[in-house]
Amino acid sequence: MTVKSIIDDELIETARYVLAAFRRHGARLAAAESCTGGLITAALTAIPGSSDIVERGFVTYSNEAKSEAIGVPAELIVQHGAVSKEVALSMAAGALANSLAEVAVAVTGIAGPGGGSEEKPVGLVYVAIACPDGLFVEQLTLGDVGRDEIRRQSAQAALEMLVAFGLPDDDEDIVNQKLN
Repeated sequence: MTVKSIIDDELIETARYVLAAFRRHGARLAAAESCTGGLITAALTAIPGSSDIVERGFVTYSNEAKSEAIGVPAELIVQHGAVSKEVALSMAAGALANSLAEVAVAVTGIAGPGGGSEEKPVGLVYVAIACPDGLFVEQLTLGDVGRDEIRRQSAQAALEMLVAFGLPDDDEDIVNQKLN
């Protein structure tokens, strides 16, 4: 039996970019993953030398794991559902609090093929970032494009969000350095 790899060239190139950006800023990252099942961490750690940036990864697939490993309140999951912006934000904050990283990313969603509803269809994913500037969340509505593709697109979006929201804007850094 073989398992098809969904870590494609685009994911690897984005992971390389993330590692380089975090290295420039001297920051480490952690990931809390549900529907991606460790794909973000796997893409990052597929690159030699990533251990100076990737501090740790949590695969919190079950509701219990979300609560036990990263401190997501069980009441929050009951109130909003595991696939919600509230839980995604709590996962990111929990990953940051339970690691030595400066930035954390979290992903929760419905990869399918089952598990969706009219309110929360297959392909609904939340990606959250916790960093010194605060908490950020983005809702992805990917549609029922297949389990592997939902997971791949979610990991891709999470990697892109790590740089967009987790690190200071390079242009602002340059301006601030010139002013000081």
